Amino acid sequence: MEKSNFVDQIRIFCRSGHGGAGSKHFMRTKFNAMAGPDGGDGGRGGHIILRGSKHLWTLLHLRYYKNVLAENGEAGSGNNCTGRFGKDIIIEVPLGTIARDEETGKKEAEILEDGQEIVWLKGGRGGLGNANFATPTNQAPEHAQPGLPGVEGWKVLELKVLADVGLVGFPNAGKSTLLSVITAARPKIADYAFTTLTPQLGMVEYRNGRSFCVADLPGIIEGAAEGKGLGHRFLRHIERNPVLLFLIPADSKDHREEFRILVTELEKYNPELLHKQFIIAISKSDMLDQELKEAVAKELPPNIPHVFISSVTQQGITELKDLLWKVLNEKTS
Repeated sequence: MEKSNFVDQIRIFCRSGHGGAGSKHFMRTKFNAMAGPDGGDGGRGGHIILRGSKHLWTLLHLRYYKNVLAENGEAGSGNNCTGRFGKDIIIEVPLGTIARDEETGKKEAEILEDGQEIVWLKGGRGGLGNANFATPTNQAPEHAQPGLPGVEGWKVLELKVLADVGLVGFPNAGKSTLLSVITAARPKIADYAFTTLTPQLGMVEYRNGRSFCVADLPGIIEGAAEGKGLGHRFLRHIERNPVLLFLIPADSKDHREEFRILVTELEKYNPELLHKQFIIAISKSDMLDQELKEAVAKELPPNIPHVFISSVTQQGITELKDLLWKVLNEKTS
């Protein structure tokens, strides 16, 4: 159920509405059989609009919505009547959604705020009626403009999770357990790799009613930047997190090497990820005494803050929350 209920990428065919044709019409009255041109303009074709919604967290609702076809504008008519505009189509998407053209890969729109609306594909402009072309030397123009076509093509909607802190680590590093301890989220927890197949979000309640959002991201493995394991479907979500919390288990054979592999995979995928704020948490620290903690601390990079935690015994959890809050506020300011 977890895998089927979280959809972070959708491919759809979109076509905005065609503009209506302008009218070629001449007014005829009882007392004036040649009253002049009165052809109205054609109506604009319908837009395709993206709207952000904080109530959505997945693109699941668009899974079977494969063809998005906006309404065409109506043609103009006599008596200078403009044709009706085509009805716009509004697609609601979760915050953090990016719209791309499938063929070029170009980013066309990005939704980051609740209620934000972006005209993704503009409808075709309606054609001008012949009344617009009347001049002193051409008082009976015989032509009107056709409407302009809409925009069509295969598009991709891609969701990147919005969270303040992203949990990064190898499979079974204890990320899901930590999330279940510091938030009200209840991710799937088991003793095998890739328990988490989709990002899990949870709100951390801090002091004085303050809070911040943490995302448990699927476990990374060496070679993820080349698509191994869950590959790019995991790494995409890290781009949204200003702070990355690297979780390294206390029973790791080489803490320094494990951290190096994780950072290398991020760099291969997107070098800009190295500009984010890093924090290291040594999980399962209840199995370490003070002497072993000092030995592990010497293996870690001196310029990156670290904390020893245990989700089972709650050791270091308060210190971790304080450190995350401090770094997030430094990042904001």
